[in-house]
Amino acid sequence: MLRITLLVLSFCLSCQLFGQDSVAVVPRDTSYWKYKITAGANFNQASFSGNWKAGGVNSIALGSLFRGRADYARKKLTFTNEIELLYGVLNNAGQGQRKNNDRILVDSKLGCKFSEKWNLFASANFLTQFAPGYQYVKDGQGVEEAQFISKFMTPAFLTTTWGFEYKQKDYFYIRLSPLAPRVTIVNDTTVYRNVPANYGVPVGRRTRYEWLALQALASFDKNLKENLNLKLRYMLYANLQDFAFKRVDHRLDLVFTSKVTKYVSVNLTGILLYDIDQDADVQLSQTTAIGLVYSFNRKIRQKL
Repeated sequence: MLRITLLVLSFCLSCQLFGQDSVAVVPRDTSYWKYKITAGANFNQASFSGNWKAGGVNSIALGSLFRGRADYARKKLTFTNEIELLYGVLNNAGQGQRKNNDRILVDSKLGCKFSEKWNLFASANFLTQFAPGYQYVKDGQGVEEAQFISKFMTPAFLTTTWGFEYKQKDYFYIRLSPLAPRVTIVNDTTVYRNVPANYGVPVGRRTRYEWLALQALASFDKNLKENLNLKLRYMLYANLQDFAFKRVDHRLDLVFTSKVTKYVSVNLTGILLYDIDQDADVQLSQTTAIGLVYSFNRKIRQKL
């Protein structure tokens, strides 16, 4: 960790020196901090009489979200921070309460611009969840039972990356990281009983280090119309020490948001994930929700 800290500090210093003018007079600071905060909650309910011939299950669903972003830019130096917190539960009659959304994501990136569209960057990304997760299977008598498969810090992923970023527009960028070490954490050493791959961590241990790895990431975030927004994010991760095409991780996130009014919006979310350390097949997740959303934007100019 000391080596990584020294490397990041050296990177920051070189960016500052790279961005200084050759003249002796220090210019007035015209840096900007930009903030954006989005918070929301959604509620869905359905009920049917006992003789409703079309069929249906009485249900209640609650969901919440919080997204925050803080961007700093001064000369050639940029510093971007993002946090995303999602949690939702669903209660179907006869099945009890089940989770239908759960995510903790923190991402920070330090960049140094060396041309109009290219940046040198270093970043850190942390991903886990809030609550225990279960898969539901039926026993020999047809009775459904819950099997524990995940919880907070089981698993968790901490990824650091160094590389180059190509940013053609404000709404689109590509990051290429030939150096992307990752730590996978499985704090509960009993989860392997229901997840044989144990998220890639050797059974009996709590961590797995992948030092020689690369990552590619592409992001698209644009308002298609005044009240329509599309977010796409694709990530590829390959461990070069244990390289095989079937072992390359792929993740695609899609979020489509339509604002009905200033505070009401409809969200369609989809995730496609392939990670052989979790499951040999492709994993899919899709949610649709309507609810209250509040966004707060602020730009601060600082002068010295």
